[in-house]
Amino acid sequence: MYVGRFVVVGPGLGAYRVSSRSFPNRHVTARDDALTVGPTPDAPETDNPYIAYNCVREAGDGLAVVGNGSHVDPIAEKLDLGYPPRDALVSALFALDYEKDDYDTPRIAGVVAEDEAYIGTVRADALLVERVTEPTLVATYEKDDPEPYTLDATDAMAAAREVYEADFEHAVCAAAAEVADGEVEPALYNGPE
Repeated sequence: MYVGRFVVVGPGLGAYRVSSRSFPNRHVTARDDALTVGPTPDAPETDNPYIAYNCVREAGDGLAVVGNGSHVDPIAEKLDLGYPPRDALVSALFALDYEKDDYDTPRIAGVVAEDEAYIGTVRADALLVERVTEPTLVATYEKDDPEPYTLDATDAMAAAREVYEADFEHAVCAAAAEVADGEVEPALYNGPE
């Protein structure tokens, strides 16, 4: 099944996977306070504004944001200003709305704290934000309503690998963040070498 890009969040752990039929030549790189999805050196030129973005950002006081696009940055910025996670998700998703591409691709995101998590999506027909107490998935296609998801990983690297290897089609790369003791530990996985 092809579900496109997806986010899985639960208390203490969040993960994101790029799945793509159209733009598979991408990878995740680490920067100062973010993990960034972008084209590989051999990727064809494109003017598509939706293929490069921060997918994991540390924010606020011991929080991590995961998501599928440019909305990750304003969510993190609102958390840095002291917004509660639910409000940061709602305001950024509402302001940016779904992607105005040929598929009306939903924006998906999650905020992870050590003891709680929030997941959200904005689609052409809805804006949904929920507090979750167990790992929960939302994807851009087919599974665009948040639903429980079995995530066995207990740290960021294991979570990135696990979502990359999930039984959904067209895996490209993955990233994750663990939140523990007020610290955010990011990890990335660009597939087997």
